[in-house]
Amino acid sequence: MPRFSPEFLDELRTRLRASDIIGRHVKLKKEGREWRGLSPFTSEKTPSFFVNDEKARYFDFSSGKSGDIIGFTMDMQKLSFVEAVTRLAEEAGMEIPKDSHQEQARQEKAVGLIEAHEAAAKFYQDLLYRADGRDALEYSRGRGLSDETIKRFGLGYAPASQMALKDHLINKGFAPDLLVEAGLLIRHEQKPPYDRFRDRLMFPILNQKNRPIAFGGRALSASEKAKYLNSPETPLFHKGSVLYNLAQARAEAAKMLREADSALIVCEGYMDVIALAQAGFGNAVAPLGTALTESHLSLLWRVCDEPFLCFDGDRAGRSAAYRSIDRALPLLKPGKSLRFVFMPEGQDPDDLVRQNGPKAFRDAMGAARPLVSVLWDREEENHSLETPEKRAFFRQELRRLVQSIKDKDVRQAYGAWIADKLLESFGAGSRQSKNQPFGRDRGAYRPKNKTGWGQDIRPAVPLSASPALKAKLGSTAKLGRGNRAGMRERERLLVLTLLNHPDLFRANEAEILGLSLEDPDMARLLSAYIDAVSEQENLDIEGVRRHIQTVPACAGVLESLLNDQQLTLLKFTRPTATLAEAETGWRNTLSLHLFHGLTSEEAAELALESLSDETGEARWRAFQNHRRSMRSQSGSANELGNVEKSAEESE
Repeated sequence: MPRFSPEFLDELRTRLRASDIIGRHVKLKKEGREWRGLSPFTSEKTPSFFVNDEKARYFDFSSGKSGDIIGFTMDMQKLSFVEAVTRLAEEAGMEIPKDSHQEQARQEKAVGLIEAHEAAAKFYQDLLYRADGRDALEYSRGRGLSDETIKRFGLGYAPASQMALKDHLINKGFAPDLLVEAGLLIRHEQKPPYDRFRDRLMFPILNQKNRPIAFGGRALSASEKAKYLNSPETPLFHKGSVLYNLAQARAEAAKMLREADSALIVCEGYMDVIALAQAGFGNAVAPLGTALTESHLSLLWRVCDEPFLCFDGDRAGRSAAYRSIDRALPLLKPGKSLRFVFMPEGQDPDDLVRQNGPKAFRDAMGAARPLVSVLWDREEENHSLETPEKRAFFRQELRRLVQSIKDKDVRQAYGAWIADKLLESFGAGSRQSKNQPFGRDRGAYRPKNKTGWGQDIRPAVPLSASPALKAKLGSTAKLGRGNRAGMRERERLLVLTLLNHPDLFRANEAEILGLSLEDPDMARLLSAYIDAVSEQENLDIEGVRRHIQTVPACAGVLESLLNDQQLTLLKFTRPTATLAEAETGWRNTLSLHLFHGLTSEEAAELALESLSDETGEARWRAFQNHRRSMRSQSGSANELGNVEKSAEESE
């Protein structure tokens, strides 16, 4: 049985946000600094269950219970202590400690390393206010830092001597070998160990319990090659997994009453973080001499859903922002993303708040941009769009980037956004004047689907009401939102037609990428189809099927769909149909599917649009006419529109 040290359990509690873990079992609503909901332990009607992320605990006044995420997980999932900790640790990405003498020795050594850092931090801090540290103190004050801020962040001074810290710590009982392992001393083969940091302004780097585990040092001499120097990798410190000021920033974010203010601000360096904290933005952090890593992003997303990344207003700053996009794209999850803040040209956050005050930085934050928007700008900057071939390459690169997103829902949402942006940028006006390679201009109402992205529907498209189509889709009275069987059959028709006509993707990309299906089997097939036709141009029917058969849980569904004889009653679904027949049938089925997916709120939104827009009014009239015709139960005189030729010829 593993032995969990107090340090391990504390780290676990800080890595996981209490409201996230408990919110899976209790519907929580933000109230000030806390979250509130109904007790999961009693049948109360008035919420008296509270979660406090800052304290990492819950309080249930209904049952009298309180505790942390470990105890809550034990109660809700009926687990033992070890099982609960193990499950939570796996989620937090923490390795379960082994119950052995080696593990106990490792933990004891870690304590010794932290104690050595604590002693070094005090040594540096004391020297800052002595004669040796006068230049470092004046430099700090010259950067606008108050004595209160200097003490708050524990700034200090490492003297120029090679032996000052070494002699001080050895006199306190620390072994030279331990100090070398801690990264405080450097050992070369031909000479005894000596101090790593010399003549530098020192910044202690703290862990989640606010104890020092490493240092950063800013050179005071212009002749130093390395302006900033960080501790090396040690048993305590892995720079790719640590963010400067994270513990304090997390606590500050938890205190903020407005959720919009509680996101973490990610800067590029120590001084940016400290200057922002002094200006009232205590929720700022910074990576330590490295670009954002997967571990950094995981740490950020445990605290907030959309951290703000701040970059200098120059070419180097934009390049850093663009690198962050490549790191983040594969890791995006529903609700988890990034926002980008660019400083004015030639300034960083430290410069901005010192020269223009907190309001200037707050204004810059207000202009923050979502990741997808910055991604578009980057690709537009990097690609010439002068010829159809170059635009095709631009589109291909965008598709490749979207495909790098691992989460299916986010990938489809990005695909729909990019497709709409392509239509907006290159689809308006005539094809001759715009050299339009990405889609067709469809002046269409776009109600929001479940993902929040627009879906393209054309109310004016004639909908077929042939006997074959009615037989397949059901009577008009049964085609409403509540008829799950009708919805299921339409979804199967849509997917089958795409599988038998891969070329439909190029002309209908926006609609396909934005399509939301309720049937999970059809949703998986659609996702596999999109992956196949996106990865390989001009893929034929057999190529699509071979790709889908390699996708787990799709092969059996594909066989069942292809062998459904009822679906092939409609000619446009068959492989033998022409592309024009397939597209007409597919778009008419899509129009039916989308109209019956409209909620009353979305219909109201369309009505509001008609009040101020002539085009919207025309769409509204078309929509109303369509609804009236769909309600009709009579025969051919009340059919939905012109009969689709491909459906007429079926059977």
